[in-house]
Amino acid sequence: MTQKQRQIFYPTIFFIGIFSMYFQIQIFRNTIINWLIPALIIIVFGIIAYGIDFRNFKNTYFHYKTIKLYALINYFIGFGFIACSIFMFMNYHFADQKNKKESYKIVERTFIRGGTKYRIGEQQPVFTINYKGIKKELVFKHQYFEKMNQYKTVELETRNGLFGFDILENKKLN
Repeated sequence: MTQKQRQIFYPTIFFIGIFSMYFQIQIFRNTIINWLIPALIIIVFGIIAYGIDFRNFKNTYFHYKTIKLYALINYFIGFGFIACSIFMFMNYHFADQKNKKESYKIVERTFIRGGTKYRIGEQQPVFTINYKGIKKELVFKHQYFEKMNQYKTVELETRNGLFGFDILENKKLN
């Protein structure tokens, strides 16, 4: 690959990584998985890409003094998030078709500010449940915020993912 091609390749991979980060977060919210697993995938693939390709990166951007930091950021966000997004995507979209329903007691209640384009700043309730030994935070729409202290349980409809991590199909407050 020529230097000019690499100058196009590295920023492209970086922005694809940022783009895939958004979709990964959406899938992560609907997957019951410990946050350490995606974090380790990002770190491991970022370090592997750094080890394999740093020499080319350094030859492309040789004029920066902090080249190692820029390279690590590029590899973690680019290659790490792309690899993790592929993992999460495969687990989510190639899951079993058989659904199961279970009810879980709400352990903690909190809220986040967020929403869509026109609802920025509205409070969305977050309920924490203990799902098979894993604490999972479930984010609901802002309509549930007013009555968030009245809800006692969450009914989940789940599927088993390709890699064994359960996928949330539907969630209902009781």
